Amino acid sequence: MNYITNIPDPGEKKRLVIIGGGFAGLELAKKINKKQYQVVLIDKNNYYQFQPLFYQVATSGLEPSSISYPHRKSFQKTKNFHFRMCEAELVIPEEKCVRTNIGNIKYDYLAISTGCDTNYFGNDSLKDSTFALKSVSESLLLRNRILLSFEEALSAKDEEELKEILSFVIVGGGATGVELAGALADMKKSILPKDYPETDFSKMEIHLVDASPRLLFAMSENASDGAAKTLEKRGVIIHQEISVKSYEKPFVELSNGTKLRTRNVFWVAGVKPNSLKGLEEAAYNRGRLAINEYNQIQGYDDIFAIGDTALLISDSSPKGHPQVAQVALQMARRLAKNLNHTTDLNKWEKFIYIDKGSLATIGRHAAVADLGKFRFGGWFAWWLWLFIHIVSIVGMRNKVSIFIDWVWSYLNYDVSLRLFIRPKFNKMYTKEE
Repeated sequence: MNYITNIPDPGEKKRLVIIGGGFAGLELAKKINKKQYQVVLIDKNNYYQFQPLFYQVATSGLEPSSISYPHRKSFQKTKNFHFRMCEAELVIPEEKCVRTNIGNIKYDYLAISTGCDTNYFGNDSLKDSTFALKSVSESLLLRNRILLSFEEALSAKDEEELKEILSFVIVGGGATGVELAGALADMKKSILPKDYPETDFSKMEIHLVDASPRLLFAMSENASDGAAKTLEKRGVIIHQEISVKSYEKPFVELSNGTKLRTRNVFWVAGVKPNSLKGLEEAAYNRGRLAINEYNQIQGYDDIFAIGDTALLISDSSPKGHPQVAQVALQMARRLAKNLNHTTDLNKWEKFIYIDKGSLATIGRHAAVADLGKFRFGGWFAWWLWLFIHIVSIVGMRNKVSIFIDWVWSYLNYDVSLRLFIRPKFNKMYTKEE
């Protein structure tokens, strides 16, 4: 076996390997007692990404470094912590080993927190023709696509081509879709006429296509109604209980027969778990890793799953928990407390999810909130949304940077981040054989 040899032997400590440095993985790495465990965090990126604000990078509201934070910086002063940038390929439980693309890593305990990726619901052709929003790099690609559209609009040959260039179709009516539509509507009203005075932005259309019965389906009906009314007031065209049938450029065909002409299709319609291979068939349920109330994967005492890839079915959650940040964070904290307390399962506490509420912004001065029995929207919900997100960001520099950008945008209606930066291909990004 090709083992990674430059990770020190843990000695008397147990080695906890964490796969994935998102909300769940990073929280577990922070909360676990390093005096008891040697922690090895592996991730394909060397930084943490704050997913709720990807859409703001895509719409030039924030710079990507504001919502990202290096894993190594998070643990600079931490002993018994090691990070490796690599991709986990396979779990080999009988050898207590994880195979990665840079070698194998032994573990005493393994926590899988690989999160989710974009779900195209079986229509894989959409993967190459649409734009997803599940990473910082995809946010930057989306930003380039949006900005390129406005540059291309200046050389449109006729009104039909102009409409095609300036039409944006957002597929998915969850929080990301609603927030992206609202941000584009704000740009259309306050920013674009100043940047591109030669362009007629009355031709710009923002379509939000949602297959569910209402927007923000995971939130209350009050929040859904508020979001829909606000978006419609801002000019967003909502296609409800309608799915995308196909996209043959430049036409998007909807399930009701409608065809939308556009070059810009943003797919934020659903997620699918990034579950690792190598476990018994009983460990998987609808692609997610089936766990018990102690976050142990079915059939394994030393392998855990937390976050979006974990599925806990119980009387209180017959369909599993929602794939949101709060579930991931709470699972990580409970697992850390249990492991820190003792390795005796009989003394562990079961995971119980506490729903602290949901927030979604719909643009400037508009948001909706479900906080227990309280349901409200508007100006106060928007300020609450801003506060919660600044508090949640990792890194003081990032908190300050985002605060400054948001204050400047609020006062001036204009953050100077609309930069079209093309990546230059280099062979260093390809794996040498």
